[in-house]
Amino acid sequence: NVEPGNGDNIFGVSDAAQTFFNMGFLGAVITTILGSITWQLVASAFPLAFLSNPMVYVFLRICLFLEATGIASGAWVLAGLHKRVAGFQRDEVYIGTPEEREAKDLGDDKEVMHALAKLPGFTSMPEALVK
Repeated sequence: NVEPGNGDNIFGVSDAAQTFFNMGFLGAVITTILGSITWQLVASAFPLAFLSNPMVYVFLRICLFLEATGIASGAWVLAGLHKRVAGFQRDEVYIGTPEEREAKDLGDDKEVMHALAKLPGFTSMPEALVK
């Protein structure tokens, strides 16, 4: 980081531009371009040559596995933010643990289970819910 206002700015830019450089956003953009978009352009220009490389297949399988786990899904971030904003807590806080519910004889009400709204395209309740 170069301290703005000392006259030692990179390439002689203004203090505002130096403050922008110090934020690190420029490095993130360059990393994104070199680390992501460049390979996408190569893959789109030469798909057969790109996919015939055995290492690409290995990396592709690793990426597909990680994507299937959902660990990189943006929904986790949104859910975490919503949890903080709304103040959600674990189910045990609201309904108790299974042991507490059993001790208080708070079993599932089968009449309520049959009163659930039916979804379009489904003719009856699933067997797991009926039993």
